[in-house]
Amino acid sequence: MRLFELISRRSWVPLGGYLAYVLALAAGYYYNLTFIQLGLIDLGTRLVGMSSAAVSAAMAALALSTLAVAVVTGVVMDRRGWNKNLRLKLRLLFAITFSQLVLTLVAPRIEAPSLFIAWVMVCSIPLGAGIPVMFGSMIDFIPVRDRGFVAAVVAGLAFFVAALYPAEWRIEEFSVVVAAAMAPAVAALGFLAFKRLTFVDELSRQHVEFGPGRFCRPHPVRTTDFTFLALIVLMFGIFFIDSLGFLRIIEAPVYMYSSWQSPDMAVRLFIATTHMVAALMAGVLYTNFSRRWIFLWVFGLFAFTHLMYTFHLRTGPDVVPPLVMPMFYVVAVSFYTTLNFAVWPDHSTADTIGTHTALGVGVAGWLASFLSTALALYSESAGLSLLSHLTYVNALALLLLLALPLALYVRRMVALARVSGAV
Repeated sequence: MRLFELISRRSWVPLGGYLAYVLALAAGYYYNLTFIQLGLIDLGTRLVGMSSAAVSAAMAALALSTLAVAVVTGVVMDRRGWNKNLRLKLRLLFAITFSQLVLTLVAPRIEAPSLFIAWVMVCSIPLGAGIPVMFGSMIDFIPVRDRGFVAAVVAGLAFFVAALYPAEWRIEEFSVVVAAAMAPAVAALGFLAFKRLTFVDELSRQHVEFGPGRFCRPHPVRTTDFTFLALIVLMFGIFFIDSLGFLRIIEAPVYMYSSWQSPDMAVRLFIATTHMVAALMAGVLYTNFSRRWIFLWVFGLFAFTHLMYTFHLRTGPDVVPPLVMPMFYVVAVSFYTTLNFAVWPDHSTADTIGTHTALGVGVAGWLASFLSTALALYSESAGLSLLSHLTYVNALALLLLLALPLALYVRRMVALARVSGAV
């Protein structure tokens, strides 16, 4: 790994950029995972007093608006060559983080549904713009061969902290803690973005070497290529399955003591540690094996996990479940999150990383997560039982698990038929 080479050679400038990017991406994902996806549900239902159905509609609007902003920003960055201008990306990131800090401080003071909806729509602007800017900056800091490792560390750190703190999803607690953490980051970004530093100048030249991703050598991957579009569909399915099942599971009283919301610190520490270990395992697999095997692992893990939950609900819903159930769920989540951080930059070059990360993270991550979050809230408000809900989720996971090898087989047969026809 280049990280250890940098340490041994005492190359402090690229090493500082490397570590700064890891911490920034981990902090950004923690913010989206906790404050946005979970904190806003608490804000809308508890403080504002909206119904679950109304909050689900607002979350769906947030996902669509965020995706639109991300795609527009990504396309503009590609066409104007902003991906190759690190200083400009730092200034954009400063503006994005500063606006998120203001929105975070304002959030707990929202009391009317109209203000909640307005806040959500305004919040989608920095969230959407931040996707191509943050992921597009990977070509300035992280060498290709280290991206699996970096993705693993980022996913592990974000989930480790999220599993330990906070214990309750309350917007007031989120707002204070997140704002306190964001304030020094905003100051540091402002200093790096607007002061002429040789540190930034040196880092800005690294995109020449780091730009072409792992799967863009020797030929770049185009946005319309089958491989890229198939990745979007597969990752959309993974994120959709996860959020669709997760929100109903953590709100069920019987599973509260074996989830992130457990009042037992030992349980949360177990989940946090499992997240970290599983993410590192995923990083090793991503670096050394084909993408298709990780997808098969993730779909299989989700199918098996939801099968365990539905079996538990059918046979012993009043019995506290063993920790092996959340353990498998945690492993699946860490696997696909690691994959999501690394796979889009690795299918991009400096000329396409804005559009590719906007579509990949925006569609597969944001759109899938929040549409399934909205659907989970709607199913709960409609009175659909947890058993029925998880049965549907498990059926979808099994469908995708079986569809993936079938699609690979069909594609292989089509390729062989074309070769035979050409001969």
